[in-house]
Amino acid sequence: MEFRFAEESDLEALTALINQAFQVERFFKTNDRLSLESTREYFAKGRYLLAEEEGALAGCVYVELQGNRCYLGMLSVDPARQKSGLGRRLVAAAEEFAREMRAHQMVLTVVNLRTELPPFYQKLGYHITGMEPIPEALARQVNQPCYFIRMTKKLGGR
Repeated sequence: MEFRFAEESDLEALTALINQAFQVERFFKTNDRLSLESTREYFAKGRYLLAEEEGALAGCVYVELQGNRCYLGMLSVDPARQKSGLGRRLVAAAEEFAREMRAHQMVLTVVNLRTELPPFYQKLGYHITGMEPIPEALARQVNQPCYFIRMTKKLGGR
């Protein structure tokens, strides 16, 4: 497995991977996770870390430096490769990048309806640090009341 940062030429395949991985949210979300346009908007603000195997995109995670902290989002693994440990490896690689950028903590949000996610991230050292409302644009795309759970992990220095 090789890790690298996405380039603009990766964005179409990246959008497809993220939407495929987030099909699990169809029980409450009416649209795809991302459009190509929104993938480009994230690309302009942060970085996508990709995992490739034999030239095929296997997974990704989005990271965005925000002062002395780093936001982690859209952890996506090809459904055929889920439960292989790739998600954990992507998170670890994102945390290493954040440390290199001198971030002191990693922050993420998960929707409360994805009850399997807080325990997954807790095993990786994240702690629940609050709740946030769903942004209005996203609220129009869900068919159940929901909110974000904010989770944080302190990153040790190098």
